[in-house]
Amino acid sequence: MPIPQTMSYVQANGAGGPEVLGLATGPVPTPRPDEVLIRVLAAGVNRPDVAQRQGSYPPPPGASPILGLEVAGEVAAVGDQVTTLSVGDKVCALTNGGGYAEYCTAPAPQCLPWPKGYDAVRAGALPETSFTVWANLFQLGQLSKGQTALVHGGTSGIGVTAIQFAREFGARIFATAGSDEKVAACLKLGADAAINYRTQDFAAEVKTLTEGRGVNVILDMVGAPYMAGNIRSLAMDGRLVLIAFLQGSKVQDFDFVQVMVKRLTITGSTMRPRTTAQKGQIAAELREKVWPALDAGRCPPVIHATFPLARAAEAHALMESSAHIGKIMLTLG
Repeated sequence: MPIPQTMSYVQANGAGGPEVLGLATGPVPTPRPDEVLIRVLAAGVNRPDVAQRQGSYPPPPGASPILGLEVAGEVAAVGDQVTTLSVGDKVCALTNGGGYAEYCTAPAPQCLPWPKGYDAVRAGALPETSFTVWANLFQLGQLSKGQTALVHGGTSGIGVTAIQFAREFGARIFATAGSDEKVAACLKLGADAAINYRTQDFAAEVKTLTEGRGVNVILDMVGAPYMAGNIRSLAMDGRLVLIAFLQGSKVQDFDFVQVMVKRLTITGSTMRPRTTAQKGQIAAELREKVWPALDAGRCPPVIHATFPLARAAEAHALMESSAHIGKIMLTLG
């Protein structure tokens, strides 16, 4: 298929609510020497996209200003230095931006093949959550077989993936969620226990579930209000891994005594500023350790809703409502 000179993409007309998003026309990007050009068939909607639209998460220097950090589609062109991919290959990719468009570039090391039997929507739902969960729960958090983890926001895209990956690799996994319906969804996905944070004290529940020992790892995207409860919930030598601050990043009058007494590690990371080499290493580990499970039909993404590209504003409104369980996707073509 010949590559056109122009394409449709979603443009944010200034910072603001979902209503600032609308379709626009612009040039098809040209891949750099280490990149591929992807004809996009599906793109994932993620919390960083919402933050960028609101004006609080600007793209790093050199990245596309267009929203969208994960896509699935077909390779339409390859850069001069790319030897691992060819035109026509079906890939999903963690992008550096630009996913809400008919064409998007991505560094070749950040691309992975569609798992066996997957379509574009399911493949496109994988990169952002898979990269994030692997890098934080397993690399930073060092979760291993026989250990126990707690993930907050168990029905978010990240939460669903964390539950599935933890079970796949032999760990116990607890999750928090904001309704009885979502608690039931966490259990159906394979969580060993799920806690309704609106009606239960998660730290007290964790203490009961672990007979007072606590969990080895916590994956937290809530932030400040959960800090004290997280510290209470960790076992000796436990690790708290922070990946977002949906309810604030600043904690007042926090007592660090338990951090010392229990030899705790508090860490965290962001994905977007990492180098291509760093993201490529995560991709290589995913392909080796996670993709065989996906090929075998395990750990499938949960798709809550799909919207055509022109209705990106509706997709963002749904994400901000937190009514979804799993992934929200945009479709093209």
